Amino acid sequence: MLLRLPLCSLLFLISLLAAPNASASADQPGTAYTGSLGNQSIVMEIDPPDQHGVTARYFYTRHHRDLQLNGKLISAGHLQLLEGNDDDENRPQVDLVKQPDGGWTGSWQNAQGHTLKLVLRPVSTAPPPADVPAYLQRIARSNPYEYLRLHGLTLQQGRRQDFMGHALQWWIEPDSKVTFFRIMDGYPAPQRERINDLLTDRLWSEVSSHYACIATANQDGGDYDQTVTPRLMTPALISISVFTSYDCGGAHPDFGDGPINLDARTARVLSLEDLVWVGKGKPFHYADHSDEDGTPRANAETNTVSSDVYSSYRTNVFAPWLETELAAQYPKQMTPGHGDDDECGYDDPGVWQFPGWYLTPKGIFFEPSFARAARVCESNADWPLLPYARVVKHPGRLSLTLP
Repeated sequence: MLLRLPLCSLLFLISLLAAPNASASADQPGTAYTGSLGNQSIVMEIDPPDQHGVTARYFYTRHHRDLQLNGKLISAGHLQLLEGNDDDENRPQVDLVKQPDGGWTGSWQNAQGHTLKLVLRPVSTAPPPADVPAYLQRIARSNPYEYLRLHGLTLQQGRRQDFMGHALQWWIEPDSKVTFFRIMDGYPAPQRERINDLLTDRLWSEVSSHYACIATANQDGGDYDQTVTPRLMTPALISISVFTSYDCGGAHPDFGDGPINLDARTARVLSLEDLVWVGKGKPFHYADHSDEDGTPRANAETNTVSSDVYSSYRTNVFAPWLETELAAQYPKQMTPGHGDDDECGYDDPGVWQFPGWYLTPKGIFFEPSFARAARVCESNADWPLLPYARVVKHPGRLSLTLP
């Protein structure tokens, strides 16, 4: 069975599929340009030509949403591209000629013959200001096109909320409607700043995923709806549910939860083995699980293992254990022929190998992993909570105080 990817990883894959230069180097010089189409400011990204032709994309800085281009290299430094889908008979045409300064000039013409001048200049490589969020700092280096899209957006202050003794200030990006909060009190200032930086990074990465989803859906419009729910905040632990329903084109829409589980002391992202260990010997750390900022946590002190060892443990040790624990807690739901969802097969350890999970005041809530055709079984599983009284009997790699 394949490893279940966190939702944020799935959406990252969506963003790769949406980018026309997914197979090219994201930071290759000269692929991103700023300029104007008529009297409108735009940002464009042009991929190096290959045997399949030329692909590109651009957005109006007022609207931020991608328009796809594809076409061919007419001659050295001369491109002809069509905008939109292949099945559109009235596609606008873009004609571009390379300039000595590395930019492009040319024209955009619609099916009615209306023509607008097009001017592009290479994107400046100057680093962004130091106060720009870390996520934007990173993509400024790796993906200038996406950076310029997000850099033009601003957050609006939303409601205030009290949660488990903490004041939360919500913020929303108005175009995508992506919403996250910042914690205003209850943790020492340096600690709180690290936590909030990570939450702000997640907000911006979700905004990127929104635009990638819309671009992948193309003319079908796409849909990306997200609900962020704080689940637990203690001196040692923070857990947040990030549930997303999305329709990015293809046969069916989809949904999933990409929770954020943090060691509140360090703002480091937790793996399940940090809290629960049912194997033999010292609890390990799976190296491919990196922090929210992309920094691998593997080092000599974490007992790092390979994906094969990790997968074997989850399949042969953890999943049967969790299935047995849940069967003891929820015999009706877990017994075939007696539950509310008899066809779901919650008694199959395979659906518990790589579950989603988040922390609550009473225990760890686990989300089973089903094939897409049976995904309704995930949404119907609103009961798989393992009490901390059972969890503490199997402590994980880190010494964290559970509720």
